[in-house]
Amino acid sequence: MATAVSAVVGLGNPGSEYAQTRHNVGFWFIDLLSRQQGAALRADRKLHGEAGSIRLEAQELRLLKPATFVNRSGQAVAALASYYKLSPAEILVIHDDLDLEPGVIRLKANGGHGGHNGLKDIIAHLGGDFPRLRIGIGHPGHRDRVVDFVLGRPSADEEGLILQAINQGLDTLPMILTQGLAKATQHLHTDKPGP
Repeated sequence: MATAVSAVVGLGNPGSEYAQTRHNVGFWFIDLLSRQQGAALRADRKLHGEAGSIRLEAQELRLLKPATFVNRSGQAVAALASYYKLSPAEILVIHDDLDLEPGVIRLKANGGHGGHNGLKDIIAHLGGDFPRLRIGIGHPGHRDRVVDFVLGRPSADEEGLILQAINQGLDTLPMILTQGLAKATQHLHTDKPGP
């Protein structure tokens, strides 16, 4: 049987100046999830981020927002894995994805980094065998504009689509926990109200 997810890590940059940027959609996901579940996240130095836990589908689920900046996400994820003795396959990483349009969300069991520096750093620390929830933010059209784009705010329309995708992800999380990634992936990828 496949390893069950027991931690969810949302990628983003700490600080109010980054809070509403496209690169922080992983943080948006964790914030909405913890708010839904009435959980509080607190700064945790040993995990290099803001951490908390919830109970979902009768399971304890650890939550983490690394405070290391996206490019050094692996430091916090490795600390989480080490402290709670988790295998990479137990850690679901939520991140922004330039290759998907706003409103599109995809689940992936493992793989490469696709140019995402946060994933690149996590892979350097843990290898690539961890599941990801990819939240589409769209692409600026040219790679020279990517940095400003991911560190910029989406338009109101784009933000609405991104939040719609995040809500789809939140709705799918119980299925990930109870029925596994393959079943949840099939459900998420066929149930597409996206743009």
